[in-house]
Amino acid sequence: MTAPLRWLAVLLWLLAPAAARAGNPDALWHIVHDKCAAHLAAGGEPAPCAEIVYPRGEASGYVALKDMKGVAQFLLMPTAKITGIEDPAILAPDATNYWQAAWDARGYMLAALGRDLPRDALSLAINSPAGRTQNQLHIHIDCLRVDVRDALRRVADEIGTGWTDLTLLGHPYRVRRFDSPDLEGINPFQILAADPAVGPAGLREHTLVLVGADFSGGKSGFLLLDDRIGATLGDRASGEELQDHDCAVAR
Repeated sequence: MTAPLRWLAVLLWLLAPAAARAGNPDALWHIVHDKCAAHLAAGGEPAPCAEIVYPRGEASGYVALKDMKGVAQFLLMPTAKITGIEDPAILAPDATNYWQAAWDARGYMLAALGRDLPRDALSLAINSPAGRTQNQLHIHIDCLRVDVRDALRRVADEIGTGWTDLTLLGHPYRVRRFDSPDLEGINPFQILAADPAVGPAGLREHTLVLVGADFSGGKSGFLLLDDRIGATLGDRASGEELQDHDCAVAR
């Protein structure tokens, strides 16, 4: 295969939906809808989900589910059929802030670990369509990699409220800061969609990672990281790569 054809093959693989390569891309949806929600509707517990919350009725609901992968990883998912970061439903005026719900659900992850962790060891991540295998929106709630935590600690106080370039694990991320102890009024989906360089239609090419942060002066906040499909060769915009499902930071 010539070099141009080889590069074309790599590009086509990167742009192909990862769900098409998965055995059952609707597996998570069936767990949420056919098991968790159905069990609760029948008057039982929402097993295998840890919880179901309906803030404003069933259309606004979400679940927290222990993932099979990892020692403590949980997933935050809507009870409605929402495919992922590219789904227009996440930008609706009355859309649930799934990021806030995921941050609030971090207690399940910590309970699975059996211990508390510093704020900057906690992370939330959603992958791009090319970097995932499931077509139900799911935010990964898990530990941050130790090397990523250390890299962010070194630059945290240098990050401002605008995007700053930062290379992590060989991939070109952008990072920005939020000085708020919680995510009230902060929705990363809306923030990225409002970026003129991305826009609502461009969300499908991106991954987002939210990391807790402790800034100088005793300020608690967050760092939001963004990466784009194909920004470097082999980059599928899978922000989950910044997480550690074995949670070495807890040891």
